[in-house]
Amino acid sequence: MTKLYVGNLPFTATEDGVRTLFAAHGTVEKVSLITDRDTGQPRGFGFVEMSGSDASRAMQALNGKDFNGRALKVNEALDKGGGGRGGPRRF
Repeated sequence: MTKLYVGNLPFTATEDGVRTLFAAHGTVEKVSLITDRDTGQPRGFGFVEMSGSDASRAMQALNGKDFNGRALKVNEALDKGGGGRGGPRRF
């Protein structure tokens, strides 16, 4: 399974809309749109999980493509290292 980062999403984007967009390029396993923890408002990015070959096809087809007036940024998501928020602790 490959996780794709999808950036520059319009704030009106829905999980169903993103799923439909990516489904044209293969089977979508999961869609997660990120919202602000405090306000619940969309942050303009999310993640889509697809099989490796489907993900490659979707990345090539959709990176830079217009989606509701915004040029999408689609690339393979980087593994988030542990450690949580902030930098190293200094005492």
